[in-house]
Amino acid sequence: MDLETFLLETEEAMEKAADFVATEMTSIRTGKASPALLDNIHVHVHSYGTTMSLKQIALVSAPEPRMLTVQPHDPSIMQDIDRALRESKLGINPSNDGRIIRLPIPELSEERRRDLVKIIKDMAEQGRVRVRGARKDAMDKLKNALKASTITEDQFHDHEKEVQTLTDKHVKSIDEHLAAKEKDVMTV
Repeated sequence: MDLETFLLETEEAMEKAADFVATEMTSIRTGKASPALLDNIHVHVHSYGTTMSLKQIALVSAPEPRMLTVQPHDPSIMQDIDRALRESKLGINPSNDGRIIRLPIPELSEERRRDLVKIIKDMAEQGRVRVRGARKDAMDKLKNALKASTITEDQFHDHEKEVQTLTDKHVKSIDEHLAAKEKDVMTV
């Protein structure tokens, strides 16, 4: 068992879980306009005959705190983008002037803010579960290596500590993302 590779794979799995949570949280709409809000929007472009992410086919910006603008690179696909935005679960009504699409971001009610906090807490818990799953896989591999006598008892304990350190680091990262996003959502 190559212990360096083993630790790198474990850290990579944990990092992916933490990154996934951070990415998912960017799609949660707060009262402020953020181009990341549209990162998960995919547009079926009829003239190209394919589905593409919005950021591939348009420039998304936030010129004002409560406004997003979407400017397609190709004006002929404006209707496809408009349709995708209307069909998305964002609950924002786009305004299209033929050159640019404006998305006014409404302020959130207190109740909706609390609902969003529940959702992001759920996302964070899913991330923690993934990190702990990676930890369990790593510990199982270590136990098997110990049983097979490919590592010593001392090596087992040393690597067990390293795996726990990685787990703590990535859970802390998820918790920090949660705290920042929760503060962002609850700030009026």
